[in-house]
Amino acid sequence: MADAATAIPALRRALAPGAEEKALARLAKDPQINRQFDQFAKAVAKATDLKAALRDPRVLNVLLPALGLPDAVGQVGLAVRALTEDPTDPKGLLAKLPDKRWKDAAQTLNLKERGLEALRDPKMQAVLADGLRRLSWQKELDADHPGISDAMLFEQRAASVKSAYELLSDPVLRRVITGALGLPQEIAIQPVETQARAITSRLDLSKLQNPREVAKLAERYVVAAAGTGTGGPASPLLALLA
Repeated sequence: MADAATAIPALRRALAPGAEEKALARLAKDPQINRQFDQFAKAVAKATDLKAALRDPRVLNVLLPALGLPDAVGQVGLAVRALTEDPTDPKGLLAKLPDKRWKDAAQTLNLKERGLEALRDPKMQAVLADGLRRLSWQKELDADHPGISDAMLFEQRAASVKSAYELLSDPVLRRVITGALGLPQEIAIQPVETQARAITSRLDLSKLQNPREVAKLAERYVVAAAGTGTGGPASPLLALLA
């Protein structure tokens, strides 16, 4: 059973050198993951065109989770449009979407240029298989300690953030920063400008360039998540991490 006292050690173990590599090597032998990916590869091989492939659940149920969009699996129409867009177009759909994960996914796949062959490329399939295994590992971590995978991703991405609006546009960064700062979930119904001010009034964003400060925020988040199951403030340990 997860608790606030074990949350930080669990996060540090997951971030330790070699931990991810060991987990991915183990999951490379997982029959369920391998079966799911085999179905993906067969569907891509038989697809008549790119859009047909992207509308196939055997493809999309691997593609989106592997690219960090597991919560978007049901958004078939958006996936087809976004993933086939030009990620360099400043006026295109990807530039307008607040969730920047779509642009990242489109850049990784480069379907606008390569089309269906990108999904058939063995090197790209290796990247996707790796992403699927990483997601499975993250689910294992979260099952034992809620919020661990979010905290890990936050530590990876935080340094690239330049504004509160960027934090708010990424679902993972939003969860971590609001949880770490003790902001209630209900803040989501407020105008985005109000949400941004709530963050900047509590956090100097320049601290996101400091790995030690980022680690502190990630640890505050997992403690909060362990205390409430949602990332909200609940544990007295949070006071020790301020």
